[in-house]
Amino acid sequence: MTFQTILYDVSEGIATITLNRPEKLNAWTPTMGLEIRAALEASVANVDARVIILTGAGRGFCAGADMNDLVDISASGKTESREFTPFDDTSRADFHHAMTYLPSVKKPIIAAINGVAAGLGFAILMFCDLRFSSETASFVSSFARRGLIAEHGTSWMLTRLVGHSRAMDLMLSSRKVSAGEALRIGLVDRVSVDVLDEARAYARDLAQLSSPRSLGIIKGQLWNSLFQDLQSAMIDADAEMVLSLKSEDFREGVAHFLEKRPPRFTGK
Repeated sequence: MTFQTILYDVSEGIATITLNRPEKLNAWTPTMGLEIRAALEASVANVDARVIILTGAGRGFCAGADMNDLVDISASGKTESREFTPFDDTSRADFHHAMTYLPSVKKPIIAAINGVAAGLGFAILMFCDLRFSSETASFVSSFARRGLIAEHGTSWMLTRLVGHSRAMDLMLSSRKVSAGEALRIGLVDRVSVDVLDEARAYARDLAQLSSPRSLGIIKGQLWNSLFQDLQSAMIDADAEMVLSLKSEDFREGVAHFLEKRPPRFTGK
């Protein structure tokens, strides 16, 4: 599979998608957005890929929209209106939009943030499942300083990650947030010297020790729960538990525990 703006690799049960415009700090282009989606589709289709890592090449994770694109839009006043095709049309409608489709990807997505994440680079992090940060990474919403607004659902998700007033601060000021502050306020989950090594070690544990069937269903439960009351979440959980108890992965989960050996989950 050949791409222009990303790299794609599958090994050790992990699909790694690397934004690959390092000379531009991986600034976002429409082509990059399409290629990330294609790589996610390939990851879902590949039974050997059980966890997905999203990271950047070079010094940046993603510095936001390519400035040349913004200059063109500013000069012409024209924007492209493109209908977005749902990644998974069986998922809830909330997940049928650009960026917000990541929760409908039925495999865990870990963002390994190796450098600055700004604008669209900041937005895509909101809808990854986990966020691991380098000690030297930084985070900038950028929108207010470009005359823009909190796009792609960032106002909704950021509030749930860091709380209302902190989200207001980060969005209104567009100030730079260090990795240490991001960890303290809940914007990221871990900070390490080598973020890709940390993310890969975590992802390997998931790929080797957890049922891929369980990973996909639990991910869906947690995202859907943001829209549910307890009663609805319980009804869904009860229905999924009945199916889980009939699955091959459940039988393997019991067997490997009793036999004191590594699991051999198939995802079925």
